[in-house]
Amino acid sequence: MIDRTVPIATGSVPVQAAKRNAYFVSDSTGITAETVGNALLANFPGIGFGRHTIPFVDTVEGARSVVREIDRAGAEGGPPIVFTTVKAADVRSVIAGANAVIIDLLAGHLVELEEALGTSASAQLGQFHGVGDVEKYFARMRAVEYAIEHDDGQSRRALDLADVVLIAPSRCGKTPTTMYLALQYGLLVANYPLTDDDHPAEGLPRSVAQYADRCFGLTTTPLRLSQVRHERRPNSRYASLEQCTLELRRAEDLYRRNHVPFLNSSTKSVEEMSAVIMQTMHLRA
Repeated sequence: MIDRTVPIATGSVPVQAAKRNAYFVSDSTGITAETVGNALLANFPGIGFGRHTIPFVDTVEGARSVVREIDRAGAEGGPPIVFTTVKAADVRSVIAGANAVIIDLLAGHLVELEEALGTSASAQLGQFHGVGDVEKYFARMRAVEYAIEHDDGQSRRALDLADVVLIAPSRCGKTPTTMYLALQYGLLVANYPLTDDDHPAEGLPRSVAQYADRCFGLTTTPLRLSQVRHERRPNSRYASLEQCTLELRRAEDLYRRNHVPFLNSSTKSVEEMSAVIMQTMHLRA
């Protein structure tokens, strides 16, 4: 269940050790190497990492150039950590010769899958992040267009088609979460800003009230919201701690009165928030 009342404590910030270089090397966009590699690195918060993504390494010569860069970095510090998602054996072989810790995210698993499925993996590069399923690709593009049209309550058109409607005070993370759900999962997501005009009404704002079963709320901490708003409008009432505290209290009261599930965004990434929203709203990509 979502914690509806108590912000998650961040705890003390660990003292960072000397920085290590981490490379994400791919024969395609590098997104998979980054995603899995960063998920692994996140387990070592006491170490600072200098991250370098090198995509489209699909030739032996390109791999040699990458190895030279990695070796130079290794000569200036500890051996770099290299996460690779390269399928071609000759290119992988070159990268494996780098003076670094090589973590191949594909090789062993591809062999296991080939044995399990009784067939060889395709030699085509970049299939995971290519167009792939054309219908799914265009569904994601339509979802992005929908998100843009319905950002910050700009449009009420076709709100009945929305998979979820995010509601929250300004600068609580509505837009990035909306875009992530659209681009990553092809979900139709609208978002609506809660303003002073929406209070002190007991119910949800008129624009979204009839879609209450699709609404999901976001909140944050007053201090965090004030900091974010100061970057946009320094020293304004909009960014004051008093105003932020008032808006968040009103929003959370509104969520509770109307049985709208909500999430504190102050300590969560957009990926984490999206996963919680999908699970809570029983959405499937």
